[in-house]
Amino acid sequence: MKNKWFVIVNPTSGNGASKKKWPLIFQELNIQNFEFEVVFTEYKNHSEELVQNALKQGFTKLICVGGDGTLHTIVNEILSINPLNINEIKIGIIPIGTGNDWVKTYKISKKYKEAIQTIKSENTIKQDIGKIQILDSGKEVFFNNLAGIGFDGYVVNKVHKYKNLGFLAYLTGALVSITNYKKPRLEITFNNTILKDKTLMLLIGICNFSGGGMQLTKNPNSQDGLFDISFIKSVNLFQILTNISDLFNGKITNHKLVKNYKTTALQIKVLDKQETYIQADGELIGSGNFKVSILPKALHFIVPVNKS
Repeated sequence: MKNKWFVIVNPTSGNGASKKKWPLIFQELNIQNFEFEVVFTEYKNHSEELVQNALKQGFTKLICVGGDGTLHTIVNEILSINPLNINEIKIGIIPIGTGNDWVKTYKISKKYKEAIQTIKSENTIKQDIGKIQILDSGKEVFFNNLAGIGFDGYVVNKVHKYKNLGFLAYLTGALVSITNYKKPRLEITFNNTILKDKTLMLLIGICNFSGGGMQLTKNPNSQDGLFDISFIKSVNLFQILTNISDLFNGKITNHKLVKNYKTTALQIKVLDKQETYIQADGELIGSGNFKVSILPKALHFIVPVNKS
């Protein structure tokens, strides 16, 4: 299976765009002389089983046809299994999703022909991965882009209602939710520092973009072995509306309301009884107390030559 690709297609990605585009993608893969096996996800987290079967069969080259959620699931299954040959595994992506945030860091084209050319190059980088351990349940979740707790997770819990709005879904969810959100009191420990306060949100970044193209952490580097942290105590609807452009160009991280840090690990304790949502790569993963650690250069991803 050394030269054969295992292609996982999520037919619901991009509000069904994957299913519609698949015949064209299939044709292009054949034109470009890819040897591949293809499977379609049929239910939530089905890609976990598909990855497990692929690794058992000896596949080391995977293609994700979908969005951030599909990639997140594939990454989680690989790292949960942690095969002996993990350093041989390569992941390529043909992005068809709602936000397509992870690919923006590496400028992977949303045009399927260009994305296939990138995959054909097999040019890889070794990227850092975050590991979350939810303390009450013992659940472990990995993330390849950005995680958060507080308002960030609260919006992810709401945003499915606005999925048809594409990249505006997260922003719409935030604007609709901000006036009703009750801030939890958190204790955040890292680098011999303790932050203890009511918190709007805490963001833990590896890559540059989230929420449909927003840049909410300062100077992230996906290969430096460090998380980029944004800690925001409070913000109101007026402040969001007057700083919308800064959410997307990254200048929001210079705002006086945003505190920026770098660390390799942190622990978060919820000090009050309200349910506090945790999200990873735009997927709701649980609530409550948790700790986060970084796995430096844990996985190979295929990216354009100028981004390696």
